[in-house]
Amino acid sequence: MIGLDTNVLVRFFAQDEPQQSKAARALINRKLTRDRPGHVATIVLAEFAWVMKRLYRADREEISAALEGLLTSPVIAVEHKAQVWKALGDFRATTIGFSDCLMKHINAAAGCEVTCTFDRSAAKVAGFRLLA
Repeated sequence: MIGLDTNVLVRFFAQDEPQQSKAARALINRKLTRDRPGHVATIVLAEFAWVMKRLYRADREEISAALEGLLTSPVIAVEHKAQVWKALGDFRATTIGFSDCLMKHINAAAGCEVTCTFDRSAAKVAGFRLLA
């Protein structure tokens, strides 16, 4: 397995820096296989969603499509895949950030009954509780 950093995924999807984008495409499209997949940690997914939104002005639909592409790729192994799928569902159904959705589902899988937050938007979503 080969670990993939956030910047590799950003270059692969954004295609904004010719040399790095070409290297990212070559790695993902030609060097990764089912037997030797690229590993994407959940922290990388959280960073990726944030970078794409803040720096590249990607909308929720574009971010969702990119995340789904990673989840369905036969050459990408996503850490906590079941929780990431659930987080993607919440991200599509709510207005909160992907990292909040991901945190909620990873916490739930760890046995947490709720995730406490000061974020009023997140607190409106089931599984969060506003800490006042």
